[in-house]
Amino acid sequence: MSQYVGKTRLAYSRAWHHVDVASDPRPLGRIASQIAIALMGKHKPIFDPSTDCGDYVVATGCKDLHVTGKKMQQKKYYRHSTRPGSLKEITMERMFEKWGGGEVLRKAVRGMLPKNRLRDPRMARLKGMLRNGWTTLNWRRDTADGGVAFEGDAHPYKQNIITVQKRSPILQTPEVKTTLETLSQ
Repeated sequence: MSQYVGKTRLAYSRAWHHVDVASDPRPLGRIASQIAIALMGKHKPIFDPSTDCGDYVVATGCKDLHVTGKKMQQKKYYRHSTRPGSLKEITMERMFEKWGGGEVLRKAVRGMLPKNRLRDPRMARLKGMLRNGWTTLNWRRDTADGGVAFEGDAHPYKQNIITVQKRSPILQTPEVKTTLETLSQ
């Protein structure tokens, strides 16, 4: 069998997913792992670790992000400028105050992606809002006042996001209804 079966342009098309963190009861790690799976494309049948076949993710309501236990006070984020004595640490609670919940979510998702050349393009598909306007949540801070703050519910990607209905819309088409009626008789 050929390896090119199903490797069409339609199979690699990117869908848009919306994650409302405010209404999701799951903690930070569970939400971040689902976002990472969507960014990598592991939910698709054509997934290949060496290709970038993931989807876009828009996360809103990050001000209501919650964690379990005492992680808010005990979890520390470290950074270093490679200069002697320049190791800085910040707690999750302080990061929430300074940069908002979006930065905490971005760091969690970034840590769950594979550490390879596809990590930055995948992170570029995690969409959010900087304080001065909508942009990608990439690893650079592009604003002078800093920080990610896609804290509210509003976002400009509504026309792109796919909606998943509980009932399949294909069952509502007349052709399928007549076929089902003939099969049930």
